[in-house]
Amino acid sequence: MRGPPTPPPGPAGRGWPGLARVVEGRWFVFKARGHVNVRALHRTTFEVTKEDYLTERGDCIVGVSSEAAAADLPGWLKEWLRSGGPVVAVLSAGGFVDAVAGWGDPRMTLSDPVRMVFRRSTYVGPETVMVRASKAARGIERGLVEALRRGAELTVAIAPLNLDVDGVD
Repeated sequence: MRGPPTPPPGPAGRGWPGLARVVEGRWFVFKARGHVNVRALHRTTFEVTKEDYLTERGDCIVGVSSEAAAADLPGWLKEWLRSGGPVVAVLSAGGFVDAVAGWGDPRMTLSDPVRMVFRRSTYVGPETVMVRASKAARGIERGLVEALRRGAELTVAIAPLNLDVDGVD
């Protein structure tokens, strides 16, 4: 298993040391790639899919040809998500990094063999891997989105968060 992506200096890397103190230490890391039709304009979700194509209507999709879908998450991460615990997803492409924090939910089946969806809402389907997310596709760093539109490789790293760490508000 690889470690989390290293943030570049500058605005995209701000706040990383504080985040590193609350990350549990286990990361699930996988690759996908961008596509010319990545728009990342959806207001409530973002998605990564194993499908190798993307139409212009797919305004929530940020990565195609993914190595993983919800069903592929390791057991330890599925267990954490089903406990309702907090989680972070770090997206990295083209020298840009962005992070999304959210929660698991006991209703998650994590059984979709093709897709992985991160949601701002509390809706849960077989593809849902995060609810109450801090942002959706529209909020993702625009430089990262542009890199994905040019077909850049996308690295996604997902880890549990420990919010009981001393000194973290």
